[in-house]
Amino acid sequence: MMNSIAPVWDGNETWLVFGGAMLYGAFPKVYGLLLPILYMPIMLMLIALIFRGVSFEFRFKAKKSKAIWNWTFSISSVAATFFQGVILGAFVQGFSINESSMTVNNPDWLTPFSLCTGIALVCGYALLGATWMIIKSTGRLQRKMIHHARGLLVLVSLFLIFVSIWTPLHSDEIFHRWYSFANLILLSPLPLLAAVAIYQVWQNLNKASEYKPFVYSIVAFLCAYLGIGISVYPYLIPHQVTLWEAAAPDSTLKFILVGVVIMLPILLTYTLYAYHLFRGKSSGHYH
Repeated sequence: MMNSIAPVWDGNETWLVFGGAMLYGAFPKVYGLLLPILYMPIMLMLIALIFRGVSFEFRFKAKKSKAIWNWTFSISSVAATFFQGVILGAFVQGFSINESSMTVNNPDWLTPFSLCTGIALVCGYALLGATWMIIKSTGRLQRKMIHHARGLLVLVSLFLIFVSIWTPLHSDEIFHRWYSFANLILLSPLPLLAAVAIYQVWQNLNKASEYKPFVYSIVAFLCAYLGIGISVYPYLIPHQVTLWEAAAPDSTLKFILVGVVIMLPILLTYTLYAYHLFRGKSSGHYH
């Protein structure tokens, strides 16, 4: 299992740094407002990611303590994912901004909704991991992953329905965006596409197809994130600060655009090449 991600492991941190730098440079107002509010879950997520990285490397070198590093990797992976979901849930439910002092009133990031999104994301990432392992494994391990993927798919489906119903209740604006008659017709293809993707995952798990469950799981994830984007657009701090209000000056954005145009193709090319180079089944030997 560990060998299936070992060749592409180092690319993960690159995207995290890239995303953080983009937020700081392109939307400094959002960075300045949200970081103090979400400082605790962000720090807990980063600490978990540090332990995850350390345990991943030490696990391959260890002999007697390999089980300890396995548990450390598992716990830190779950913790990092959970706090990502908590941050996402806190962001979606929004914050009240004091316009005069540009501070946040009642910065409560730990709520029933954010806890729900945290658990939902853990289940979602586990589903992606299980379907990925179906591609990379054989025999008993592959059958085990197919079994786990079925259960995780049920949980993910329930959480998607639950969060989709709960999200519009946080704001009249979100509610009308999804449930007004005109928008209901316009946006209905998105949840339908998500439902079709989930159905296809289930069908292809039963057919023991290797690649399709992973592909359709990604489609379902993209539908979920697109739904969140539709819910909060055009706000970067929901219902308080819009995309244009939060944006840096034009000169800064142009400078960032040049960097993105140069670096993004390099990162994408490196990532795609690494996945292509190490395609196929993973062996039990670490290289």
